[in-house]
Amino acid sequence: MHGFFCGQGPNIIEREETLNMPKLFAVVAAMSGFLAVGLGAFGAHGLKGKVPPHLFDAYQTAVQYQFYHVFALAFVAVLGFINLGGRLSIISGWLFIVGTLFFSGSLYALTFGGSKLFGPITPLGGLCFMAGWLCLVVHLVVKIPTQQ
Repeated sequence: MHGFFCGQGPNIIEREETLNMPKLFAVVAAMSGFLAVGLGAFGAHGLKGKVPPHLFDAYQTAVQYQFYHVFALAFVAVLGFINLGGRLSIISGWLFIVGTLFFSGSLYALTFGGSKLFGPITPLGGLCFMAGWLCLVVHLVVKIPTQQ
């Protein structure tokens, strides 16, 4: 305890058992999938006809993109579990998480009457998604050996 308060605590970057990125990504993907199912069902049964059509469409887009990136994040987790992960795959995982929060989160907020200030956040989430996919492509090309 004494060392922790004096800056001598565990270095989470160097201690793999403390910072298990594949497990973190798998848990976040599972939670995001759970939320996407619930939000999708709520949209289909609770929102349809109660919000303007353009907001309902935005809501459906948010659910779809959240679902797409559940699988992307799960794939990144699997790469780590089978020891094919690396720095770029970890970056792509974080970009998928941030992209989901910004893209889907801002569309959910707009649907429920959030400030118009959420509007400009949506494309930032889209850019995070694109950057995540690009990092994943580069990682796969560089890290994964070609089978002969």
